[in-house]
Amino acid sequence: MKKLKFIIYSKAFIWFAYHMARFYCLTFRLELINETQWLDMLKTGKRVLLCTWHQQFFAAIRHFKNYAPYHPGLMISQSKDGELISGVARLTGWHTPRGSSSRGGKEALGEMIAHLQTYGFGAHILDGPRGPIGKVKPGIVKMAMETCAYVVPFTVEADHSWFFNSWDRFMLPKPFSRVKIRFYDPISFTPDACDFETCRQMIEDMILPGLCVKDR
Repeated sequence: MKKLKFIIYSKAFIWFAYHMARFYCLTFRLELINETQWLDMLKTGKRVLLCTWHQQFFAAIRHFKNYAPYHPGLMISQSKDGELISGVARLTGWHTPRGSSSRGGKEALGEMIAHLQTYGFGAHILDGPRGPIGKVKPGIVKMAMETCAYVVPFTVEADHSWFFNSWDRFMLPKPFSRVKIRFYDPISFTPDACDFETCRQMIEDMILPGLCVKDR
């Protein structure tokens, strides 16, 4: 078991996992919905913070390589699984502060805020590395308020998927599935616009219907 873990978290395996994920995602018939609006904002100097559910990030891996020139940032947990995900994300061109609500979260959140202030672009997993599923954690609101970034939620739909028996019901679109990445309209959160909990709930209400629980 120790040898297996050593292999899985090695640089060679991370490189292999990255290229396998890209190759697998090449099979998707990908459709992007409402991407231009927030991308134009980013190009004109506005800060943008994408966000989605833990369940759905895999299908976006290959396409999100296209955002590497904008120096994106993504906070990832300090767990061993997080090490693998972080390695793949870095190969995709993403900066990866490490931390979560259970360990190293304050430092990683501060690093993400600094990254957004410098480069103006990042992403966030709304329900964190442990859930519960469909519950927006407060980090997204703090980052948006501290940096005046526009929050852009997105969800992923696939006409055929496998769902893992995990806390998030992790979704893996089947090869050659029709996959839609749907970006919602940008939201501006400022301390005088709404209170913290109202902002958090607004995001949750907006994209909770996009959470998938079974194959179509």
